[in-house]
Order: sequence, then structure tokens, then C-alpha cells
Amino acid sequence: MHAPNAPYAPCAPYAPEFMALEKYKQKRNFQKTPEPAGSPAAVRKSAAKTSERFFCVQKHLASHLHYDFRLEHKGVLLSWAVPKGPSLDPGTKRLAMHVEDHPIEYGEFEGVIPEGYGAGIVMLWDRGTWTAEVDDIDAALKKGYLKFTLDGYKLKGSWVLVRTKGPSYGEGRPSTGSGRPEPAEGRSWLLIKHRDDWAGDVDIAEFAPLSVKSGGDFEDILAEDTPAIWKSNRPAKGGATGKMLEEIIQKAAALKAGKKKEAKDSKSKPKAAKQRAKRR
Repeated sequence: MHAPNAPYAPCAPYAPEFMALEKYKQKRNFQKTPEPAGSPAAVRKSAAKTSERFFCVQKHLASHLHYDFRLEHKGVLLSWAVPKGPSLDPGTKRLAMHVEDHPIEYGEFEGVIPEGYGAGIVMLWDRGTWTAEVDDIDAALKKGYLKFTLDGYKLKGSWVLVRTKGPSYGEGRPSTGSGRPEPAEGRSWLLIKHRDDWAGDVDIAEFAPLSVKSGGDFEDILAEDTPAIWKSNRPAKGGATGKMLEEIIQKAAALKAGKKKEAKDSKSKPKAAKQRAKRR
């Protein structure tokens, strides 16, 4: 009598949390975008965390200007697009549209997405750590009421994300086995600041508009890349966003030209000094 076949075992375990990035990967061509694809090693390292999880806010000028709010949880960055950006005023409730999970490495991304999904300029506007004010994060997400504390450069203190409509977190698409409910993409939430020492009526987006990574604005980030990258097929063409992008492209081109001139002048100075020395 033959022994029963041993159950199939994969060569290497496939991190369940990594499967949550399938939606993110489907939307991008990593041969054309500088955005990180995400690695299983980073997923596993992040998934092992139980405290001081990473958070970030990325200011994203695409077809429209918005702020991407991201919380590290179980190996990925849970993500919400906040059109008007976070507000420090507890009386101001900011719409936050839940979108696909992003890889942990995305938390340090700043640069230019030349084409395709999300084409535009991404600035790392804030970053730090976050701590849940609930015992069960997954249960809070499913309920649609997640309270947490932020410790960033610009955003601090107690906050809450509240789902406003649509099915519960996890309804709308099957679970990928990640150990937490899968997000129903496109659901409306509200990002609200709680009353504490870090609340106030300061417009933080206007008061502190620059990158916490490079210290620059959109034009500085674009100038480090290729200001003429959108000679055609710009992410935004009309309206206020289109006008903003046009101004940024012009400023970036001027910055790039200025840097080239400085580099050329710095190279020509030693040559001029040598010529003067020879004449003496």
C-alpha cells in the first residue's frame, strides 16, 4: 500500500499581507513609474510591529491636488485620499476617500510620476509614528470608527477616522487571507482632529506647505527631474489645478536652468583663474 502523497508545500511562504498589494500593482507599470513595487521582506518586517507604527501624508498634485493619508498596519500602508488636506480644527471634518493599500516603502517616496495612474508630483508633506487608541484596530476599521494619536512633524495629538456611508470595511471584495478585513475601495470617511493641545485654527496646509524630506516645494521636486516631462498629455490641463501645474512647470524650468548656469559658471572659474595665472 502506497503512502499518501505529502501535501504540497511552496518553496517560500507567501506573505498574506503582500497579497493586499495586488490592487496597487495592477494599477501601475513599474517599468515607467519610479514608485516602489514593495518587497516581501519589507512587508514581513512591518507586519511584526506592534507599536510605534509609521504614518505619512503625501501632497499629490495629479489631476487634482490632494493629500494622501497613510497608516502602517500589518505590513502595508492603509491609505485615504484627503482632497483638502488634514485640518487642525476639531470643527472641520475633512472628506477622506479610502483607496488601495500601498507598500511600506511608499512612505518615503517623493518624486515625479511621469505617466499612467497618479501621474503628477508627489511630496512627502509629513511623517512620523501613530498609535491606536483602541485595542483592536481591525475591529475599529470594520466598525468605521478608528481613534489614534499622531506624532509627526506637522500633525500631532488625537484624531479619528469615521466612515460616513457604504458597506462595512471589508464588504465589497473577498478577503485575500491577510488576517484583516479587505477594504471596500472608494468608501467615504471623515478625518477629524480631536480637541487637545495640538488642535487649533491654523491652516496647517497653508502654514507649512513644504516637504519634510527635501524642504522643497513642487517646483523643486520637478526641477530635480525633468521640467519638460509633460510637453503633452499633462495630468491637469484646465481649471485651477491646470494653472497651478503650469506655474510649477515654469518655476521648475527656471530652477533647472539656474542650476545648469551655476554648474557651468563653477566649471569655468578654475579655467579663468589658470589663464590669468599664465598671463602673469
